[in-house]
Amino acid sequence: MKIGELAARTGLAASRIRFYERVGLLKSERQPNGYRIYPLQAVLVLNLIATAQQAGFSLDEIRTLLPPDLIQWKHGSLVAALRGKVQDIEALQKRLGQSKAQLIALLAEIEAKPDEMDCAANAKRVLSRMRSGEVKTPSLSTGDVMTLRKAKHHRSIKSG
Repeated sequence: MKIGELAARTGLAASRIRFYERVGLLKSERQPNGYRIYPLQAVLVLNLIATAQQAGFSLDEIRTLLPPDLIQWKHGSLVAALRGKVQDIEALQKRLGQSKAQLIALLAEIEAKPDEMDCAANAKRVLSRMRSGEVKTPSLSTGDVMTLRKAKHHRSIKSG
């Protein structure tokens, strides 16, 4: 099928389809007149790409997951990649939760400014209290650090 028909079937712009082809996610054949012809499975491939991106996969990650022919899909690799992405998201959620808790603690300290104190003096007071440990801010536990390292290592293996 030609790019216009593929664009109509998938709802994607022709430029996006050409981009996916350029980065190696989609294959086409060129006719003598230069037109691209896409196989029928291109619709499925483009839908898989869109679904994977919505799930948080990068194009590099998607490239490593997509087999050259969808018939050759490796179930174990797919399941492992999906589990790895869930771990990445869990690690990110944990980091975001800690960042949120730290911001809430910081906000509470800033809002506890004595009426007679100016903002500059309050900033010094807050920073001093945070550095001295008077204000409890969340920190990563050893398990959290290991989870983050595994997620980072997992991503570097897939992209490397």
